[in-house]
This record gives sequence, structure tokens and C-alpha cells, in this order.
Amino acid sequence: MMSAEVKKLHLPIIIEMDEDGYYIASCPQFKGCHSYGETVDEALENIRKVALMCLEEADAERIDAPDRSESPKGRAPPDTAFL
Repeated sequence: MMSAEVKKLHLPIIIEMDEDGYYIASCPQFKGCHSYGETVDEALENIRKVALMCLEEADAERIDAPDRSESPKGRAPPDTAFL
């Protein structure tokens, strides 16, 4: 029987309480990766789901993106970020 490989990824999560008493969770690793919950546990559960979506999107963009690691002169263009 084959066992599925489980990968763990540790991401920073910031939790703050807003003025209405909701817990706002953010993952600064991804732009726009935010969620909320009525409890800390609910906010954490929600941000895990959103972070997974952000990670899947980042992986898809990396696969679909053309290779820009080298410009014609052997250097990356100024707006290129290496991951």
C-alpha cells in the first residue's frame, strides 16, 4: 500500500482583534492573504484554507510563467524577482 507524502510548510500568521471583536488573521508571505473568525481557532482554520489557495495560485503562476531568469545580456531585467 502506498502512503501519501505529507509536506508541512510553516508560514507566519498574524492575528489581531478588530474593533468589532473579530479575529483577523493574515499571512504576510502572500499579498492579500487574509481571513477572519469569531474565535482565534476559527480565524486560524480559515487562514489555513486561504493560505493553501494562495500557495496553489503561486505554484500555478510559477508553472505558467515564462523563464525570465536570464535576459539577452545574461542579467535579469530590473523588475524580475527570483524566487
